[in-house]
Amino acid sequence: MKIVWLRRDLRVEDNTALNCACSRGEPVVALYIATPQTWQEHSLAPIQADLIYRRLLALQSDLNKKNISLYYAQTYSFKDAARLVAEVAMKEGASGVYLNKEYELNELGRDELLSELLATEGIDCKSIDDKCILNPGSVVNKQGDYFKVFTPFKRAYLAAMYRQPVAVTKLNPQQRRGKLISNRVAEFSSQCDFDYPRESSERYAVDTEQVIQALRSFDSDKVDSYHSHRDFPAIDGTSTLSPYLAIGALSVRQCMARLMYQQTLPLSGGREVWQSELIWREFYQHLVYYEPKLSQGKSFTSWGDNLVWLNPTAAIDAWKKGLTGYPIVDAAMRQLNQTGWMHNRLRMIVASFLVKDLHVDWRVGEHYFMSKLIDGDYAANNGGWQWCASTGCDGQPYFRIFNPTTQGERFDPDGAFIRGWIPELLSVPDKHIHQPHKWGNAKDLSYPEPIVDHKTEREITLSLYKEAKEV
Repeated sequence: MKIVWLRRDLRVEDNTALNCACSRGEPVVALYIATPQTWQEHSLAPIQADLIYRRLLALQSDLNKKNISLYYAQTYSFKDAARLVAEVAMKEGASGVYLNKEYELNELGRDELLSELLATEGIDCKSIDDKCILNPGSVVNKQGDYFKVFTPFKRAYLAAMYRQPVAVTKLNPQQRRGKLISNRVAEFSSQCDFDYPRESSERYAVDTEQVIQALRSFDSDKVDSYHSHRDFPAIDGTSTLSPYLAIGALSVRQCMARLMYQQTLPLSGGREVWQSELIWREFYQHLVYYEPKLSQGKSFTSWGDNLVWLNPTAAIDAWKKGLTGYPIVDAAMRQLNQTGWMHNRLRMIVASFLVKDLHVDWRVGEHYFMSKLIDGDYAANNGGWQWCASTGCDGQPYFRIFNPTTQGERFDPDGAFIRGWIPELLSVPDKHIHQPHKWGNAKDLSYPEPIVDHKTEREITLSLYKEAKEV
């Protein structure tokens, strides 16, 4: 019998570890283990925990159709989970354990422990690359080193990908159903639950057909205008598929294959831009693999940890609550707090504001995002925050500082998005929507004035960064 340990790969189709296990002719069982203590340490958002739970219920049905049972257990930590998998494999006489690799530091340590435990018992541990289309180590520069700048990485990535078309695997039903008898695990059902807080994720469908249809609909209806619509939060112009990628209900291969299907290469327009976004995800996955320090709260750049952060408590609280007096920032934070999701352009705006207008350590924002986002992905979140903080690999130059007012004027010109999230500003005319404190009737608004002056804070940031780089 083979055991497939599922983590952030909650799908039947195009699941490399599952496909490999099922190709051996032996019965296969799937196992998922919740780890509340580690989830807490990693700031797993309760809304993402709920999405995972609901997806497991749908996955149980999918696996059942393939004659595969899904088992469930709960331990405190990643290492406890590895020990449990090894214990179950030994007691059940499993011939092998299959799993898809994860590249963050704690995840790698967990899987190394499992491999060591299984090796002592002569049980195969098949750790398989699945998370990326092109795995870490397969896209390198002429010196054989990993890329530290995105543009040449993308160029090499596309050249390699176009040489070998993206393949999506299908799983055939199994002839024999496997069964676990260990009392440490149970067949997954709605009677199982996480010992971890959950917040409703009902606005996101979890049935596989609905997830695949969401990808198809984006491809047919929105992707060709993605390049012109994606930066405007009042327009429904993005894919909103990121939650499914984060928990593995969709694979990046499924997305790329659909995007490129029957298209002339190289892609152009919205397809080319969305393809770049998928490749950015891969870039950040490669980085966390090559740079363990990124999983340890450290900056990518050598000077990034020299920065002096002021970390004003009241300002941080105002940022979190959407009460900074900068409408585009506040609307974005309220969207995050109420839905667990935020438009990508807005993520850059609020991150820049926290770091470069409030002088707050980017790790504060990184942690808060992970605690709220339904699509929280460590590599992508860390990469995004370090890019905005200018401490990351190929980050934004430190002297490029978003002006939150002009960003709002550019990407929400009539204030439609702002008014949707800040009812206090419904009566403010378009002319003043981005600076309501300058409106003649501002005294009647129950909305705060700006907590900082952008021009002043910009000069402070330039000084702080210059000092850090000179150390």
